[in-house]
Amino acid sequence: MQKLLSYPITIIYFICFGLTLVIFHPVQWVCLNVFGYKAHKGSVSILNWFLMRCTNLLGTRYHFENAHALPTDKPLIIVTNHQSMYDIPPIIWYMRKHHPKFVSKIELGKGIPSVSYNLRHGGSALINRKDPKQSIEALQQLGQYIEQHNRSAVIFPEGTRSRTGVPKPFRTTGLKVLMKHAPSALIVPISINNSWKMLRFGQFPMGLGACIKFKVHPPLAIQGDAEQQIAQVEKKIKNGITEVRL
Repeated sequence: MQKLLSYPITIIYFICFGLTLVIFHPVQWVCLNVFGYKAHKGSVSILNWFLMRCTNLLGTRYHFENAHALPTDKPLIIVTNHQSMYDIPPIIWYMRKHHPKFVSKIELGKGIPSVSYNLRHGGSALINRKDPKQSIEALQQLGQYIEQHNRSAVIFPEGTRSRTGVPKPFRTTGLKVLMKHAPSALIVPISINNSWKMLRFGQFPMGLGACIKFKVHPPLAIQGDAEQQIAQVEKKIKNGITEVRL
């Protein structure tokens, strides 16, 4: 019954979602090219607030739990599991004062209104998974960027989305590169639950009534053996994932 009801609601959602992306594309261009980085960053934050409001049409709710006073005068490396593209707008909105920049596959850098523009011009790292040299260089540049400007890098070490919520093993190379090139950064683990439920029926129709939960764990300074620290972060994130489809 829910799936049947979801068809017309999903159509309305896609119309609102698409219009939001189309409207904010020229807004971003004007903000960046006329007013500069600060205005562009503000437009991206507002864009993602509107994208979250679009999902409210599907009955989606958000719970972002962060009991930690994360500093804005230090770079952050935000490490999280990945369940769907709906993980991204809440991170951009709720972590907006930390200027989150994403590690993203290069294919997303073109063809998507607003999203591609921000990835290309907002400071994120676009990596070509078929070109390890290019990927490493892009990650090095991102690490140096957040180190210099006290901003944050967001990385999904699983490498791809979990469509059931069950976490996949972390790939450590990208995270180690960021840690090396942003040595003063704090690592901020985040566990995401229920984002996969947005796609429980596939790409169409959308799942209804999901409550997407984010839990920010205590930040960690970069120290000691990188492999051991990454294993510690992975364990903390996975222990916070409680709702999966087996």
